[in-house]
Amino acid sequence: MKQEERRQQTTRLVLDTTKELIRDKGCHSITMKDIMDKSGLSKGAIFHYVKSKDEIFVWVLQERLEETNERFMNEVEQGRRSFDEPMQKIAESISAYENAQDVTNKVLMYLLGKEEQPVIAEALKQYYERSVYLSRKWIETGQLRGVIPESVDADKSAEMFVLLTFGLRVRSSIPFAPAAFKAQDFSSFIIDILKSR
Repeated sequence: MKQEERRQQTTRLVLDTTKELIRDKGCHSITMKDIMDKSGLSKGAIFHYVKSKDEIFVWVLQERLEETNERFMNEVEQGRRSFDEPMQKIAESISAYENAQDVTNKVLMYLLGKEEQPVIAEALKQYYERSVYLSRKWIETGQLRGVIPESVDADKSAEMFVLLTFGLRVRSSIPFAPAAFKAQDFSSFIIDILKSR
């Protein structure tokens, strides 16, 4: 168990350090040496768990997705009969995407610019598939709770949900892009669509 604890602590330190560096320097400027220097970890300690900064960047994306899922499921487990409260947890996470300085947006845009690299392409594919999977799980949970009609196609709705969130993220990266549709509108928009089916 001690080894697993050490792995978790090292991973947490690497993630937190990398996110701080991304906020300060952006994705392109960061080197593994920067991560080592700032975290105080040796080259061996870091490379024991990861092969590159891009792999750490993928962890950053995955972490946000899993945090959003956990907040949603925690709301559902509270016995809510309405889908509004759990959806609000998702909307709160999406609201952060409107900020061009959001670390996960910076990481996503950076990785999308490297999609020709097979390792990055596979990581992006897995991230997208996981996003759709969790979105479908959220919809199916709403259907089981009786707050989303059974007639809603969970697969298509999940795909639409992910496309909208990715669109919001890309738009936030475009300087001075008009934003008539805000992330705060997202929750009520999705809920209205899902309930109207």
